[in-house]
Amino acid sequence: MENRNKKVNRVVLIGTGAVGCSYAYSMINQGVAEELVLIDVNEAKSEGEAMDLNHGIPFAPSPINVWSGTYQDCETADLVVITAGLAQKPGETRLQLVEKNTKIFKEIVKNIMASGFDGIFLVATNPVDILTYVTWKESGLPKERVIGSGTVLDSARLRFALGQHFNMDTRNVHAYIIGEHGDTELPVWSRASVGVERLEELPAEKLNHECLENIFVNVRDAAYHIIERKGATYYGIGMSLVRITKAILNNENCILTVSSYLNGQYGQQDVFIGVPAVINRGGIREVIEIDLNEKEKQQFNHSVTVLKETMKPVI
Repeated sequence: MENRNKKVNRVVLIGTGAVGCSYAYSMINQGVAEELVLIDVNEAKSEGEAMDLNHGIPFAPSPINVWSGTYQDCETADLVVITAGLAQKPGETRLQLVEKNTKIFKEIVKNIMASGFDGIFLVATNPVDILTYVTWKESGLPKERVIGSGTVLDSARLRFALGQHFNMDTRNVHAYIIGEHGDTELPVWSRASVGVERLEELPAEKLNHECLENIFVNVRDAAYHIIERKGATYYGIGMSLVRITKAILNNENCILTVSSYLNGQYGQQDVFIGVPAVINRGGIREVIEIDLNEKEKQQFNHSVTVLKETMKPVI
């Protein structure tokens, strides 16, 4: 007999644009949740995406129920992922999106909370650090249950670039980018390693300062290069969001560089920004405070300052 009381993981996706659909497609292919609800201001679009995704379920690794829903479906959701909002245009910075997307987010979060939602928010829309703060303020949920995608994708891009440089499996590269998901982000070279070798201990013929700087600049500006060529970035962030989702739903207690609320860590207060944090079923278990060198501290403080100044008109 079917157990009707069995708890299933329900994820609600707000926004079925390129990022949202890349996330949904990856969710189905990786068998992460039992229920996936799609919501979009364009209802016909979300209905069509649900239909299309459902036709691939016979080839998915595990059963999943996918449908186009309404905000009321958020009531029993474990996780609400927000990818809705205006996209970054060629030549536009993430921070230039702040005013337009803040207005959109306030309305979305209000509708979600009206359903009785009491789960975890995962925010991906840019500027992600500021919109994560907006989501926290508007929702009234504990800071631990509001998470931004932060610099998870940036760190993945850095790991990929270092893997290419050393001809090494990128999964054996350990490196973090922290700070704003944007132009003021910074690499934590003092904590980076390839396999068991720390980057700072490698001989100059393998890796020098100029080489490191070129790698970082290409990582930092990757979105601009992709947008110039194909109009938007979505596969990488879609898979990054699935990685965070798995860490939450599977109670992994893994470390990811998500946008987290700082309350004294790194000497900063009242800001969401990309830092390493332990992620589990409750959201952010704890923020990991890395012992940065002096240059990294200055860069991180600058990143926080830029975010706070940009937030002032909209918060």
